[in-house]
Amino acid sequence: MADTKNKTRRLRSQAWYDNPDNPGMTALYIERQLNFGLTRKELQSGKPIIGIAQTGSDLSPCNRHHLVLAERVREGIREAGGIAFEFPVHPIQETGKRPGAALDRNLAYLGLVELLYGYPIDGVVLTIGCDKTTPACLMAAATVNIPAIALSVGPMLNGWWHGERTGSGTIVWKAREMLATGEIDYEGFMDMVASSAPSTGYCNTMGTATTMNSLAEALGMQLPGSAAIPAPYRERQQMAYETGKRIVDMVHEDLKPSDIMTREAFENVIVVNSAIGGSTNAPIHINAIARHIGVELDIRDWQTIGHKVPLLVNLQPAGQYLGEDYQHAGGVPAVVNELMKHKLIHENALTVNGKSIGENCKDAKIELPDVIRTFDTALVQDAGFIVLSGNLFDSAIMKTSVISKEFRDRYLSDPKAPGAFEGRAIVFEGPEDYHHRIEDPSLGIDEHCMLFIRGTGPIGYPGAAEVVNMQPPAALIKRGITSLPCIGDGRQSGTSGSPSILNASPEAAAGGGLAILQTGDRVRIDLNKGEANILISDEELAKRRADLAAAGGFQYAPSQTPWQEIQRAMVDQLGDGMVLKPAVKYQKVAQTYGVPRDNH
Repeated sequence: MADTKNKTRRLRSQAWYDNPDNPGMTALYIERQLNFGLTRKELQSGKPIIGIAQTGSDLSPCNRHHLVLAERVREGIREAGGIAFEFPVHPIQETGKRPGAALDRNLAYLGLVELLYGYPIDGVVLTIGCDKTTPACLMAAATVNIPAIALSVGPMLNGWWHGERTGSGTIVWKAREMLATGEIDYEGFMDMVASSAPSTGYCNTMGTATTMNSLAEALGMQLPGSAAIPAPYRERQQMAYETGKRIVDMVHEDLKPSDIMTREAFENVIVVNSAIGGSTNAPIHINAIARHIGVELDIRDWQTIGHKVPLLVNLQPAGQYLGEDYQHAGGVPAVVNELMKHKLIHENALTVNGKSIGENCKDAKIELPDVIRTFDTALVQDAGFIVLSGNLFDSAIMKTSVISKEFRDRYLSDPKAPGAFEGRAIVFEGPEDYHHRIEDPSLGIDEHCMLFIRGTGPIGYPGAAEVVNMQPPAALIKRGITSLPCIGDGRQSGTSGSPSILNASPEAAAGGGLAILQTGDRVRIDLNKGEANILISDEELAKRRADLAAAGGFQYAPSQTPWQEIQRAMVDQLGDGMVLKPAVKYQKVAQTYGVPRDNH
C-alpha cells in the first residue's frame, strides 16, 4: 500500500485544472467549472476531485435513496479536504427495465469507464444497490483503476403480511402458488406482494441485491459493516459520511482497486457467498469483475472453493428472516468472523479502510444466533453451488442451499442413485411460450417431467432473462407438487427458492446443447458426477446438430434497439461473466495510458 502521508503527489485532476505548461487548455477546462460557484482557488488547490457515481433516480426506486445519501457523502468529502463532483450513471432497475435489466449492466459499465477515465476525477464513490448497479460500478472501477470505494444504499425494512415476514421477490412465488390454488384473487395477490416493499431500499431478502452488496464488502470494496444496514436507518447516512471521508485518504494513499481485488479477495467472496446463501447471479457478476481487474477466476472455482461451506445466514429464500434481522445479527463481519474460526478466509486480504479483512472482523460477534448461525448450528451443510456439464451445456450451476425437502425426497433420494434423477423433457421457447403452454393438458406434465427453457441467454433474449424458475401447472400445485426440475440458459431471481439448473453456457443461441433438445427426450441429471445429459445416441446427437446447422442455427427474437444488436455481437456467455469480449483487454487504464489527450 502507498504511503498514507503522501499528500504532495500530483493528482490526475491537476492535468486539467493546474497545468502551467498549457495555460490555454487549463483555462478552457476550468472556466466552466466556475460558473456554478466553485472558485479557481479550490480547483487549483491540489485538493482531490472526488466523483460520486450516482445510480439513484426516479427510474431506479431501489437506488433512489442515494439522492439523499449523496448529500452526506459530499459532507464527508469536504470534511476530509476533497471536492465532490456528482454525476449520473446509466440507471438500472431490475423490476422496471424491459426486456431485462441485465442488458444494461454492460451499458452502464461502458459509460462509467468513460466518465472515470475521461474527466478530472482522482477517486470515486460508487453508489451501489439494486443488483446490477453493483457489478457495473465495480467493473468500471476495476478497468480504470483509480481509487474507488462502494457505498450500498441498503435493503428495505422487513415486510409484513398478517403477522408473517414477507420478503421482496420471494413472496411472489408463494403468492403465485396461492393464486393458482384459488386461495387468493388478483387483489389479494397485489396486496400480498406489495407488503414486501415497505420502505426505500433494495430487496430485503438474500436476493441478488443483498448478495452483491454483501460480496462487495467481502471483496474489500466497502467499509466494514456497511452492506447490511437498512436504507432508512440513521447508520446508513452515517456510513455515507464516513465513506466520503475515507475516499479522500484513499486518493492520498493511492489505494486502488487492483490493490484490493486480488485472487485471495475473490476466494473470500466465494466462501462468503455460500455462507450467506447468495444468489446464482453472483458468479456471473463476480467473474465479470475478476476479468476486468485481471484475476483468473473460473466458474468451477465456485464449486471447488465454495461447495463445502455451510449455510450460516437464515434469510429468505433459503431461510426465514429478512434484511433488518441480518443487520441486527451482525451482518457480513459476523459471518466472516465465523468463517475465520474455520480457516476459510484469507485474513490478510486488504480492504478500502486500509486494514485487512481479518483485522476488520476479528472482534465481530453474532448477536442473533438464529439469524446468523455457527458451523455447529448451520442450516445446511455443503451449501455452495454445484457446477454441471454434459451434452446439454459446458457449464451450468445449481444452488444447493435452496433444495427443499419435497424436492430432495422426490428427485434426489433414489437408493440406487442418490443425487441423480431422470425425467421427460418439456421444452419451452422463452417465457412467452412457457406462460402460453404450461397449463396445456396435451403436454402431460407430471412429477416425473423436467421443465426446460431456452432462447433466454445473453444473446438469445437478449441480456439473459430471469425466467428459469418456472412454476408447475396448477394441477400439480394443487396436489402439493410445488417445484419441478427447471433447467435453462437464462438466469433466475436471487429471491427465488427454486433449485433450478441455470446460467447454461453456451446458450442455445450460441449453439449449446439446449438448442437440439426436444420435448419428450429423456434427460439425466447427476449432481454427484456433475453431469447433465440428453439420453440419446452419439449418432442422433450428430444428426440433430447437422439439422440445426442446415436450418441456419437456433432462431431467436430480432434486436429492437442499437444497443441490443451491439451487445449481442460481442457478449460472452454467462459462465464467463457475460462481459463484452473486447472490453476485458483494457486493464488498469489510468496507469496503462495515463491521462487522456486534450480535447482542443
